[in-house]
Amino acid sequence: MMIMRRLGMGGAVLIGLLLFFAATVSAETAPSVVDPIAVTKDTKIDTCLECHGYHGFAVPTGKTGETPKRQLHVKQKAFKKSVHAEVKCVDCHVDIEQMPHKQNVKRSVDCVTCHQELSKKDKDEAKEQVDVAKHLTHTMIGLPSTVKLSKKIKADTQATHYLASIHAQPNKDNPDKVNATCWDCHGSHEVFPMKGATKDSYRINSPETCGRCHQEQLKEYTQSVHGAPVKRYGELEPAVCSDCHTAHKISVVEEDPAKLVITENCGNCHEEYYKSYRDTYHGQIVKLGYTHTAKCHDCHEPHDTHKADDPESKVHPDNIKETCKECHEDASKGFLTFHPHGTTDDYARYPEMWIVSKFMITLLVSVFLFFWAHSLLWYFREKKEFENGHQPVIRLQKDGKPMLQGQYVVRFTKGWMIAHLVLAIAVMTLVITGTTVLFADSFWAPIVMTLLGGPEVAAVMHRIAAVTFAGIFFGHIYVILRKIYIDNKEHGIRFDWFGPDSLLPRLQDGRDMVAMFKWFFGKGPRPVFDRWTYWEKFDYWAPFWGMFIIGCSGLLLWFPTFFGSFLPGWVFNVATIVHGEEAFLAAVFLFTVHFFNCHFRPEKFPVDVVMFTGCMPLEEFKHERKVEYDRLLKEGQLDKYLVGAPSPKLNQYSRILGLSLIAIGVIELILVLLGFLQDILG
Repeated sequence: MMIMRRLGMGGAVLIGLLLFFAATVSAETAPSVVDPIAVTKDTKIDTCLECHGYHGFAVPTGKTGETPKRQLHVKQKAFKKSVHAEVKCVDCHVDIEQMPHKQNVKRSVDCVTCHQELSKKDKDEAKEQVDVAKHLTHTMIGLPSTVKLSKKIKADTQATHYLASIHAQPNKDNPDKVNATCWDCHGSHEVFPMKGATKDSYRINSPETCGRCHQEQLKEYTQSVHGAPVKRYGELEPAVCSDCHTAHKISVVEEDPAKLVITENCGNCHEEYYKSYRDTYHGQIVKLGYTHTAKCHDCHEPHDTHKADDPESKVHPDNIKETCKECHEDASKGFLTFHPHGTTDDYARYPEMWIVSKFMITLLVSVFLFFWAHSLLWYFREKKEFENGHQPVIRLQKDGKPMLQGQYVVRFTKGWMIAHLVLAIAVMTLVITGTTVLFADSFWAPIVMTLLGGPEVAAVMHRIAAVTFAGIFFGHIYVILRKIYIDNKEHGIRFDWFGPDSLLPRLQDGRDMVAMFKWFFGKGPRPVFDRWTYWEKFDYWAPFWGMFIIGCSGLLLWFPTFFGSFLPGWVFNVATIVHGEEAFLAAVFLFTVHFFNCHFRPEKFPVDVVMFTGCMPLEEFKHERKVEYDRLLKEGQLDKYLVGAPSPKLNQYSRILGLSLIAIGVIELILVLLGFLQDILG
């Protein structure tokens, strides 16, 4: 006002005209701040940094400037050192279409699409290398058949894993947001390469990053044997969150996939303990893909993990019983001395397991070496005699089919035939349900376990078959003893314990075996036998040994609480070893040696139905059991055992049944041997 008074009316008019002119020129020459500028894929980063590059650049989160600010500042130097330095802003901020930005638009950052495209590019380039390598190997001389690829083909990408993870799922409290975004873990603009010092920094700080959401777990982890060295001393070796839960493929910890992955990841650091764990029933079931048995974190605590000798540890001697009671409510004192990580190659720490293991290996090797050699020699000798025309034709055949005519000799009664059939079914059930667990690492075990209905169903089947086997076994003993001590006495018959009808080994069996080996090598005639041969007696007495070893060890493992109340825990470790090794011995012997003796040798191939019809042709009987034939003929007892030929229908059904059982046995043999080979080859 003072100026206006001094200039007077004329000066005031002049100033007003100048201000009007300046405003008019400004309006015509300066761009309007409300006119939007389109943002395209070609928009440079520097354009965005004209605003976002200024320190302190932010917008209020509310309607006024007094509300908390949302920081929009990008540290330019740090960003240009990041892995995304060459990435355009709009490649990530896909919601930005103009400057100034549209208001009331849901902001969106897309990490997934770019990473999926990069993965596809890597796979395409790797596939191109494979195609070139294949072409070169066919057109050039001297090029190796395998070419090392510069890029590894990955079936899944990190982005795909993230999308399938719990982090990518909607948050329960705020469904409009996901549980965790990529930048929640990796940061927004300062994403540095995973190598060198930055990689170490990522690893050390990852627990704090995860702890932003998982505060209680971070608190427990920080005090654990894993977390304390990381937090206090910056050590890189102890496990961090991603070592157990993985970095991107994170699932709900209460569900089976997460439990299986976490358990397997424990083995990445604790290889020796993980290997010994997998040899236990707990570990075998987990390896098959089921989680109802104890896993590493069930015994050692998932986050608040302590060393075994720490009084706070769940596996400390003072706490182990309570830990076992979480699954075994009636856990007894025997559980305290069980070796959950016992091995058979450490005599100093586990002498009982070492001794028993070496004994079982010696037994297996000696049995298989002798009887496989016996079978091979027999096969080649019998085959040679057939080829030379020296082997008599003992089966009347026409067009390759047996002619059911003439007289037959009874070998087995209906009771024995039924018992044999039930026993065969029980044994085959035991083999498939037991070896599927024993060879849980094999490629076929998870498939078979699924077909069986899962471990719990398989366990019930296994126990039913075991009880059936035991019933046949003890029922057989009862019938034999009753016949010897009651029935024979009623008829005034005295049983000769070492006579021809007895299955007890005798000196004649040794002489027969020597004669058989002489025949194998062409040093003598083929021996003739009485009612029972030496190999049949071995087949008979082997189940007595097997029943004792497999049966007793199986009972211990079936009722650990009861037996653990008065037996030391290492007994269960030993029981696990002998149960598995003896089962392997029985299965392989049965499906190789026993099958050869009865069905696979040239004289019997492909199947001998005597165990299903109960009788055999008289000519075959005279050929195989000439000593018994001559004895019965001399005693006038032969007519008591002569019957007519079985009906064609019975013979046909017997062949079908026999071949079916043989086929099942051979399939089980193949699975067992594949599992064994995969186990020893690692």
